[in-house]
Amino acid sequence: MIRVMGAGAFGTALAVSLAERGPVTLWARDVGHAQEMARARRNDRRLPGIDLPDAVTVVSGPIEPSKAEATLLAVPAQTLRSFCTEHAGGLANGAPLVTCCKGVELATGLRPSQVIAEVLPGAACAVLTGPSFAGDIARGLPTALTLACADAAVGQRLQAGLSTSVLRLYRSSDVIGAELGGALKNVIAIASGAAMGAGLGDSARAALMTRGFAEIVRAAEAMGAARDTLSGLSGFGDLVLTCTSEQSRNYRFGLSLGRNEAFDPGVTVEGAATAQAVCDLAAREGLDLPITQAVMMLVSGRLRVEQAMDMLLKRPLKEE
Repeated sequence: MIRVMGAGAFGTALAVSLAERGPVTLWARDVGHAQEMARARRNDRRLPGIDLPDAVTVVSGPIEPSKAEATLLAVPAQTLRSFCTEHAGGLANGAPLVTCCKGVELATGLRPSQVIAEVLPGAACAVLTGPSFAGDIARGLPTALTLACADAAVGQRLQAGLSTSVLRLYRSSDVIGAELGGALKNVIAIASGAAMGAGLGDSARAALMTRGFAEIVRAAEAMGAARDTLSGLSGFGDLVLTCTSEQSRNYRFGLSLGRNEAFDPGVTVEGAATAQAVCDLAAREGLDLPITQAVMMLVSGRLRVEQAMDMLLKRPLKEE
């Protein structure tokens, strides 16, 4: 049995896909939402049009210890600490915890696996990340993801237990690279969306993606990531997807910034907090991350898109 904590779009999609392998428990924070899903056998609030398979059981309330093979944590990066703290007793059952969020904790600059290590010391932890949209996974469209785990034996078991006929997992031992690739690409997706929303064109977006990838590599390597990981699914692959599709919440948020339009405050945009957290880290490490800094200033309202682009274009000329 697999447990999925978080009944947002991605958590629900994972539950739907993994039901192919056997029983799945899908936990929702809101009791009313859980009852609604259990009755309708759908999650129309977050993932409309997708039926929940019979193998999916929807629950809410206090999380109890279970004999689950793995627990997937599909909760936002900025609430992961409070979630794990509140439900520590139900999570500390020996089963691996698999984080599915893509971000850096704003208050501490810690990656999700580091947050878990602080709150639940000794827990086996892995990371599930890569280029994927909830709707594609839920509809059974082919998707490839990275499953990163420092413990090779645990990683192998999770890879076998979480792969399905259409969800293909590639194993990695580079947890740092997998987490930072997934987190930092959200920042570049905001920049790409802002450029397109402001009508700056595809060439500007291509430049932002390319130079943004160079920033991702520079920042992640400085924090201990392997360059090869960043060139894979959890880095470059995820960057391409989220910078080119309006299915990406971070890209849509950037579009709204570029168009000077309001954005739904109820939609989680992990890249906004990550931009600030990474700028703080960059200042401490002496890293030059101009696109990330521009996004941070855009999100905080200190720059307009035109000003941000002007700031980037006026940087000194250099070799690539």
